[in-house]
Order: sequence, then C-alpha cells, then structure tokens
Amino acid sequence: MEAEGPDAGLPPDREDVVAALLAHQRRFVAFVERRVGSRAVAEDLFQTAFARTLEKGGALKDGESAVAWFYRLLRNALVDHHRRQAAEGRALEVEARDADSATEDPELKGAVCACLADLLPTLKPEYARLVRQVDLEGRAVPDVAREVGITPNNAGVRLHRARLALKRSLERGCGACAAHGCLDCSCKPRR
Repeated sequence: MEAEGPDAGLPPDREDVVAALLAHQRRFVAFVERRVGSRAVAEDLFQTAFARTLEKGGALKDGESAVAWFYRLLRNALVDHHRRQAAEGRALEVEARDADSATEDPELKGAVCACLADLLPTLKPEYARLVRQVDLEGRAVPDVAREVGITPNNAGVRLHRARLALKRSLERGCGACAAHGCLDCSCKPRR
C-alpha cells in the first residue's frame, strides 16, 4: 500500500509543490475570503482545492509556479462555488414565489384541522410565526420576510422547514387523519 502522508498523491519530485502551497496557505485563504466574505467558507474551499491537488497528483507543468497554478485552481473553485450559490438562490426564489402565489380555497381554509392550532405552538417560534402569517393569514412571503428582517429566500427556506416539522407533528398526533388531509378531523391530539 502507498504511503499516506500529506503528499501521498504527488510524485516524489513534487514534495516541493506541497511545501510551497502550505507556505502560502494564509494568502490563499485570504484571497478566497475576499471573494466569498466568509473565513469559514474560504477555509473550506481552500481545503477542498488542496485535497483535490493531493488526490489528482497535480497537473503542474515543469517550470510552472506552484503558487500561480494553485491560484488558478482557487479561481475555478470560486466559480463553482458562486454557481452553486446562484442555483440555490434561484431555487429558493421559486419556492418563495410559489408560496406567495398559492391560491386560497375558502372551503379548505374553513376545514383546517383543529389539531393544527394545538400543534403550531410546539414549533420553533420563528417557524410558527411564518406558518401562521403565510399559510393561515395568507400574507406574502416577501412581506413577512421584510417584517422579520430576513431575506425572502431565507423566509422560503424557514417556511419549508416549518411545514415539514408541522407535518411530522400532525402525523404523530393525528395518525391516519393527517394522512388524508385532516378534513372532518375528530381526533384528539396525543401529547
């Protein structure tokens, strides 16, 4: 079995590459941090790029600066990071819009399971507030988000998590009634 050190993936003549990269670690992390705004994210991106370097054995050409080469790898990692962030942001915007544009059915609103009112206070306060304001009062997600002081995307995520937590509570408390939509609910919540 191969040696398992920090330079196990690199050829023996590339130990100098590892040393050069480690000598510039603070600069690399600072470079990434300026572009992502978070020390923790910057360190994670650095470690991921460094691990890939060790796994792949490096694509450094003879005579090429290890530092300049690694900066290129970090730039690529930053592009990937920003693409992932943008994709997540777009997905959350769609969720927020969908939650905001849900049509209200007056019959269904009147038939909401009575257990919901009992279980809502068991959620985290910020979750209960979102469910109450968005789902029960029919307010728009961006309006509630602005009032609470968070982004609409963050509110969409919290609302999604709140709904999942509420669903689990309803299933535990109401059993079969919850699985069929809680219409004509006659169960007594179990505590």
